[in-house]
Amino acid sequence: MSSSVSLSRDVPLEARQSALLFIDVQNFCVRREGGEFKDVADSDLSGKYGYYFDRLHGSAIPNMQRLQSAFREAGIEVLYTTIESLTKDGRDRSLDYKITGFNVPKGSWDGQVIDEIAPGEDEIVLPKSSSSVFVSTHIDYILRNLGVRQLVISGLITDQCVESAVRDACDLGYLVTLVTDACATYSQERHDNSLRAIAGYCRQVDTRSLIAEIGR
Repeated sequence: MSSSVSLSRDVPLEARQSALLFIDVQNFCVRREGGEFKDVADSDLSGKYGYYFDRLHGSAIPNMQRLQSAFREAGIEVLYTTIESLTKDGRDRSLDYKITGFNVPKGSWDGQVIDEIAPGEDEIVLPKSSSSVFVSTHIDYILRNLGVRQLVISGLITDQCVESAVRDACDLGYLVTLVTDACATYSQERHDNSLRAIAGYCRQVDTRSLIAEIGR
């Protein structure tokens, strides 16, 4: 017997079943002295990575701050994931991270969420050692325990760890909302291509619209 219920991703957030997840907004990949950029020449930083840092500080991080404040005020869970090994030498990292050369040691400054959106004392932070938070942490178990069905995602990098989280969350049965102007990658073209690629997995909204939605 077929169901007559109309299914859609375009469902407004319900506070009691929602959560906001920040992906990898940490010293490692935000700060000039962070592990990802500490050995990068100044010329490459202003050239190859100029767009990235301009977007981070000009729009993405300010929008993350607005989201964090609005979700906290609405009483909605805020969670964070960071690239961080469970060991000092990173032996537990994914093969991909070993090949890439990413190792953020357990307990390091690189693994900390940036001060601008520092987690509250009772907010959840999950260290991960793979691209998708759903692969190398128990976030699915946690979200289900919290009663979360609608997951809002923001963070870094749009076409890498953010995109991985969107796809996996969708396949695990969450209604996913991606905040398009609270994410960043290394070029506008890469950002736009990623948004098109995952349009079938999530609802895509901007910060202003989402804040207005939860404040209704």
